[in-house]
Amino acid sequence: MLFCSQGRFSHRIRGTRYLGVLSALLVVCIVPGPAGAWDGAFATSSQPAQTDGRQPSDNLSLVRVFSSADDVRPVHPLLGRTLDIVAGPAEPGIRLDALQSPSAVVTDSNRRVFVADPGAHAVHVFDFIRSKYARLDARGEHLHAPTSLSVDGQDNLYVVDQSSRTVFVYDSGGRFRGELGKLRGRESYFDSPAGITIDGATGRIYVCDRLGHMIFVMDKRGRLIRKLGNRGGGERPGEFRLPSQVVLAAGELFVLDAGNSRIQILDTGGRFLRAINLGYADLGTGLAVDGQDNIYVSDPVLNQIEVFRHDGQMLYRFDPSKIKGATFGHPSGMWVDAGHSLYVVDSQSHRVGMFQIKAEKVLR
Repeated sequence: MLFCSQGRFSHRIRGTRYLGVLSALLVVCIVPGPAGAWDGAFATSSQPAQTDGRQPSDNLSLVRVFSSADDVRPVHPLLGRTLDIVAGPAEPGIRLDALQSPSAVVTDSNRRVFVADPGAHAVHVFDFIRSKYARLDARGEHLHAPTSLSVDGQDNLYVVDQSSRTVFVYDSGGRFRGELGKLRGRESYFDSPAGITIDGATGRIYVCDRLGHMIFVMDKRGRLIRKLGNRGGGERPGEFRLPSQVVLAAGELFVLDAGNSRIQILDTGGRFLRAINLGYADLGTGLAVDGQDNIYVSDPVLNQIEVFRHDGQMLYRFDPSKIKGATFGHPSGMWVDAGHSLYVVDSQSHRVGMFQIKAEKVLR
């Protein structure tokens, strides 16, 4: 059903003639729409798409929105900390335990939530199960502009730091264990490291080098195995322009090839399998894949998330702020955990939203 709104009337309506006109307006404005007409209520990309007509509420429900330690409700600030929470002096008016400009989110097997926050020069750790909050590298010894995150099979956390052009590694207790991507003489492998993902079975690490237009593949000790793509970039299958996000799921590598406005799907050896064309993509576009191999692509400009099937057919698109209880838009970084929860970063309102995916209703 389509609804028409003409705003407030600036004068009173008198007489039956005006009532008749109003009735006609209502008849015109409230009419049944086509089966997929709900999609017109949301911002759409320039890509023509066929959706299955489902509402986002059919597939997602809001669990929580969080932005600071207040949302965790710690029992006591000095008991049971799993990570070092020693913090340096705060700038006037800025809370060290609140998100400043979050860019990425990931979870570990203990369901702790890690949020990369280049604005705060740190990674925030939210443990909702144990009601704890921590701030990784609170003394600022290593992290300066953490932008991307990944976790391996042992819950070691890998943090891409844009400022130092390297990847810092922390163990499950928050202790610094080393860095990846540095050559002798302290030069970096990367021109501009961006998204990162880790193969839990082999320990191989995949890092997008955005300005290098390549994907670096390293072993768990940080030794370079191969590079995917060509320096200078390209448009052919297996070539990239400004790759910014990478996700490994079900033995396949999903790369957000932002400069070519597409997602490329490769095998773990780097062999091209297929591509999904997008209407638009940039550095703020996020990428995630759920347990049914459905692909989530965010657009912070249009305030929407598009969801594709594994074969590239669009399932639906939605504005996360339209989901009941949600109060934020501008989705950017995303993550789907093993419990079928979708985490969405809103860097403009300095928050992260957690949505439950109703897996039984997701089509293959």
